[in-house]
Amino acid sequence: MSLGDLLAESATFTVRCDGAVVTHTELTARSDRIRNCLRQIGVGRGDRVGLRLHKSPDAVAAIFGILKAGAAYVPVDADSPVARGAFILGDCQVKAVIAEPGARQALSEELAKQSVSPRLLDLRELPDAPATATTSCNVDDVAYVLYTSGSTGRPKGVVLTHGNALSFLDWCSATFRPTCEDVFSSHAPLHFDLSILDVFLPARHGATLVLIGEDLGKDPQRLAATIAGERITHWYSTPSILNLLCEYGRLERHDCGALRAVLFAGEVFPMPRFRALRERWPHPRYYNLYGPTETNVCTWYGIPDGDCRQGRDSFPIGSVCPPNSARVVDEQGGDVPVGATGELLIAGPNVMRGYWNRPELTAAAFLTGGDGRRWYRTGDLVTEGPPGEFTYRGRRDRMVKRRGYRVELGEIEAALARHPDIRETAAVAIPDPESGVRITAFVSCQPGRATSIIALKTHASRNLPPYMVPDRFKVIEALPRTSTDKVDLQGLVAIA
Repeated sequence: MSLGDLLAESATFTVRCDGAVVTHTELTARSDRIRNCLRQIGVGRGDRVGLRLHKSPDAVAAIFGILKAGAAYVPVDADSPVARGAFILGDCQVKAVIAEPGARQALSEELAKQSVSPRLLDLRELPDAPATATTSCNVDDVAYVLYTSGSTGRPKGVVLTHGNALSFLDWCSATFRPTCEDVFSSHAPLHFDLSILDVFLPARHGATLVLIGEDLGKDPQRLAATIAGERITHWYSTPSILNLLCEYGRLERHDCGALRAVLFAGEVFPMPRFRALRERWPHPRYYNLYGPTETNVCTWYGIPDGDCRQGRDSFPIGSVCPPNSARVVDEQGGDVPVGATGELLIAGPNVMRGYWNRPELTAAAFLTGGDGRRWYRTGDLVTEGPPGEFTYRGRRDRMVKRRGYRVELGEIEAALARHPDIRETAAVAIPDPESGVRITAFVSCQPGRATSIIALKTHASRNLPPYMVPDRFKVIEALPRTSTDKVDLQGLVAIA
């Protein structure tokens, strides 16, 4: 069994987008054509194929076509700077890239700078190819590689297998019990790990998938009308999107009574905002899902009816998703007592193979137990309460969550430091109820040089994906220092 087999097993799987309906038969034909084309140009088991596409039924067909060819898909943000996407595709040594026509020329030029030349394909102009059979994959084969922000300024690829994804889907099936009558939303972009549930769970159960495009996803009133009009039964997004819907979507004007499950993940859902949402949507079950890209969802908390945790700021992240296991350890890797704060470690079939071509990062990401079992270090600090229920307490490092995305502040700093006028830079984040955090970038200029806020914003937009561009920029004479001559980050937080 592999992810590519799911389409063949669910004869009622349907994709809807912008009023168009693409049936299972049409999806199968489109994905088979992509598979045949990829096989003809030499793509096979173990290869990687890049995707630089906005969300559409054709993008879903491309995912299945790549998987049917035995390859792994590598999605990049179609709205991010082309240079960043090209770096990811070159780093992952993709054999082909499926891209929209408007991006192909710029993408080709950027790939050439890295001395790589994968075959660039346009879904509208695929060459005819003889029919081929779907390539058999096993659970240990790589299914997809998702790139996340890197602390050194270099994105890192999280390598996930068919077995990783299928284990996660097994848990989803047992927990949410979907049927072919259900209608799932797909709000997350395809390069975001929330999309794994969005795409593959309804495919497995022959349900309907409603694609939420980038523009629609940011328009709360149209979004609320879509949830009602499409009769969506399962909604999955970050809390910031649900908050946007609650505040500006005029939910009282729409019948969203088909909803039976609302899932949220990627960031903390402040309790007052959750209460406001539940007042407007009192009928569905709510689930707080937690997990880094490296594990997909690994803990969950089903919120009991009427539970708004009076006196608490947010919900716990809950208990571990079987058949995975969890530990809470101190800085030396020893287990801490129940009730004490430590780092959450996860082991089991959900956990990634490692980082693409980064053995040093992979080694640092795991703690090997006395029995040889590998435990992934999430970097998240938690407290274990009764019984086996975890509460999130913060991070060990400088990674933050913004609109559900993982953002390494070091990558922002590295991108800004490439500006010729900048001498040094530091980025800090402070909590924000709208987006999770507000990021401020401080810069000092080279002697005799000066720069403007507009120039800094332009430079950041050209070098970072939209979700990583700082909210504010401040040009100061010099960054403050501690007594050990390190940048005084806490001092910068105080003036951010």
